[in-house]
Amino acid sequence: MRGQPWRVRVESGEQQENGTDGAHRPPTRTVDGEDALTCGAMSTPTEPASGLPVRMPRPRKSGRHRKPEPLAAPEGAPALVLAVPGEPSAATRSLAEEVTSIARSELPGLNAVVGYIEGDDTEFPSLTAVLTQIAAERAERAALAAMLPNADESSDGAPEGDATAQREGRPAGPGPEGPAAVVVPLLAGPESALMRRIRQAVMDSRVSAELTDVLGPHPLLAEAVHVRLSEAGLARADRARLFTVATAADGIVLATVGGEEAVQAAGITGMLLAARLAVPVLAAALDMDGSIQQAADQLRGSGSTQLALAPYLIGPEIAEGLLKEAAAGVECASSEALGAYPAIGRLALSQYMTAVGIAPPQQDAQGAFAR
Repeated sequence: MRGQPWRVRVESGEQQENGTDGAHRPPTRTVDGEDALTCGAMSTPTEPASGLPVRMPRPRKSGRHRKPEPLAAPEGAPALVLAVPGEPSAATRSLAEEVTSIARSELPGLNAVVGYIEGDDTEFPSLTAVLTQIAAERAERAALAAMLPNADESSDGAPEGDATAQREGRPAGPGPEGPAAVVVPLLAGPESALMRRIRQAVMDSRVSAELTDVLGPHPLLAEAVHVRLSEAGLARADRARLFTVATAADGIVLATVGGEEAVQAAGITGMLLAARLAVPVLAAALDMDGSIQQAADQLRGSGSTQLALAPYLIGPEIAEGLLKEAAAGVECASSEALGAYPAIGRLALSQYMTAVGIAPPQQDAQGAFAR
């Protein structure tokens, strides 16, 4: 009998109900189909059989632990225009495009473009030209919408823009009467001369645009400076780690541009950086004679022997080679500028969202954005 195949017959529930004894007969088995294994009613592809457990979908979690809905740019929201200072170059364009890419990834549907303060309107469009083009495109869209039948209202009486936003799952945004753009300066700290040029460019465009403040001071910028120092081998990547860095600096000169106002603003970030690194940090201006040297002398006078120059700068706002020259002047190493560090794009988006009135995502206990 061994080695012969089993043959199984399954009786339906209807067949079992027809026989009183068969419904309660224990399963039997024989070989070659003379008797067969009898099973009770089984579930079908469309519905479970009686008595079997049913797998139900888990209910959506409610309360403060509920995952928030993802943010999206409102319908008809103004464009984010990143105002890039300095002499335009391929490196500057790459940096600015990376910053706007980070902003778009954080807020889907965002129209983020780049305008150069010293643009030539060919390869590097000027801030004024970018704002003018945005306003023209917005007016063209409004004219096309006005030509469509029932363009002003949807079938339920809501404005067409709001109805489109509802269909796409996005919040309704400001209409054509609002600002066409929000200009965000690509500056970590205040620089009065550059800010005056940005304001003038906005005025020259004759476009309804809102100008935000610079990106700092902010704890994320202190984090960015810390990361750049660690990349240069001048600080530990994580102060909680127990290993030491032989070349770690015991005093930091936080370099900025913009005169005394910029130094005071950088000093706030400097205090946050000092708390992260547990070393003294002094802010100084690259465009003030003797400022970097004075800060270095003060740190050495307080006991620091291995200094580092940490730029509190994104990059385009300073002339090439200026950082290396300043570091050589005080005989210390230097880290790189902040560049397209992810926090730069997030801070630019934060300034935009504040200007437009979009509520930022909630933060968890560790301060990270809930997504």
